[in-house]
Amino acid sequence: MIKSMTGYGRKSVQTDAYSVLVEMKSVNHRFLECSIQLPRPILPCEDRIKKLVTKRLERGKINVYISVEGKELSKRTLNVDWQLLDQYVNELNAASQRYSLAETLAASDLLKIEGVFDVSETDEQSDEVTDKLLEATEGALDQLLEMRRNEGRFLYDDLEQRLALMEETIVQLKAYAPSVAEGYRKRLAERMKAYLQQNAEIDEAKLLNEVAVYSEKANIDEELTRLMSHVKQFHKYLRSEEAVGKKLNFLQQEMNREINTIGAKANDFDISVHVVELKSELEKIREQIQNIE
Repeated sequence: MIKSMTGYGRKSVQTDAYSVLVEMKSVNHRFLECSIQLPRPILPCEDRIKKLVTKRLERGKINVYISVEGKELSKRTLNVDWQLLDQYVNELNAASQRYSLAETLAASDLLKIEGVFDVSETDEQSDEVTDKLLEATEGALDQLLEMRRNEGRFLYDDLEQRLALMEETIVQLKAYAPSVAEGYRKRLAERMKAYLQQNAEIDEAKLLNEVAVYSEKANIDEELTRLMSHVKQFHKYLRSEEAVGKKLNFLQQEMNREINTIGAKANDFDISVHVVELKSELEKIREQIQNIE
């Protein structure tokens, strides 16, 4: 069964120390594109998360949002350049003695000295966080896929109804098409009689030859047969478990080509009406399949 490319999934996993939340949403896209936003300390997990996504999805623009709360994922450390600080203090004391300065150096003054104190941050990613992150990602993917499958069922029902209407129209065209040549023969005979002032006899051989040429040019049997074949193939793809969105799009283009040819070849009002009906349904089909994986 076909799947939509639209979906949303959310999964939260908690431990004694952490709360991991993964949210993801997908929309239609020609290819598979995955964008992941996650805290800096767990950036090393990005590739593993992307592999999980690309393993289970084939098309769509996927946005993944990850947050981790609880115990700090990084350790902050204060570093002091004691050698530089010793130089500052020694030089300040020397300056005080040299110029008889009464003011003494306070500890708070040391903090203002540039380049002496520095805070570094070290990531402390644990296996526990990684495991829970991957678990939450799988859970969010499960929900997203379920929504895509449910949306796919609605698309399937709608497309099947439109294909059924197209099949009905094709059957009507097949039944009506043979009468087009006979209608042309009658109209041509009437025009010829009018031209000959309805007195002279019509050259039946020339009339039949003209009708035969017209019938050959206006014959749409092959186009109708191919169009019906495309519709049958469309039904088959809709029932497939694989990603068939690209195949359906190509098939829709072929169907549109056959319909245009039918409209161009058959110079008949009733056939033109049926062609408009076919094009109308096919356009609705084209819009729907843009969201199929």
